[in-house]
Amino acid sequence: MSQIKIPEELYHCFEAAGYLQSYEPNEDIYLQGEDASRIYFIKKGRVRAYYITTGGRELTFEIIEKGRIFGESSFLTQCARPVCVAAVTPVELMACDLNQLYAYMEKSAKLMQLMLQLLSNTCNHLTAQLRRITLYDRYQRIASLLLSETQHPDFDRGVTASSIPYTQEDLALILNLNRVTVNRVLQEWKKLQVVAVSYGRITILNRTYLQRLFPTANPVQAAAQ
Repeated sequence: MSQIKIPEELYHCFEAAGYLQSYEPNEDIYLQGEDASRIYFIKKGRVRAYYITTGGRELTFEIIEKGRIFGESSFLTQCARPVCVAAVTPVELMACDLNQLYAYMEKSAKLMQLMLQLLSNTCNHLTAQLRRITLYDRYQRIASLLLSETQHPDFDRGVTASSIPYTQEDLALILNLNRVTVNRVLQEWKKLQVVAVSYGRITILNRTYLQRLFPTANPVQAAAQ
């Protein structure tokens, strides 16, 4: 799924509507259940959006990078944050007041369009995550993430046309799998020369093999539906 990024010519809207905040790796930006009062624009770094289950397990929804927005639940009045967000790297954010941002959205059709696309992308992303977790087996979960992520290379996220910058623990958290299960699948694929695995990087060597795990539909197309 392609990601919605704010072009540099619109940065001033967020800088004028908010104030700068800085966070260190693993520092919480906001927690699940807190009041949603601001929307955030990432000027530098990456953050992780994750959900904490009643059993205390963390389920990662997404890694979000420079140029993107998060906290869109603040568009709904009297809404609580549905997920937690924490810094992955050193992060600089603009924490924006919605009333001030609305004024810029009224003036800029491009900004308004981008914000609507953002909301649509969020719905599509959550749908794809639910499909992976509820309908796919462990092989299909990992394959679908690898295929969909590499379909849209992104320099800021470290994603190329054939690799993603995730550890096995990252995959386990995103896909709601045990880390041992992820390791077994990747080691099996490694022996078959389907993927190459190094710390913080998983590279696809045989894309066709992964695509054949989905005999009735293209996993990338299905994720976008």
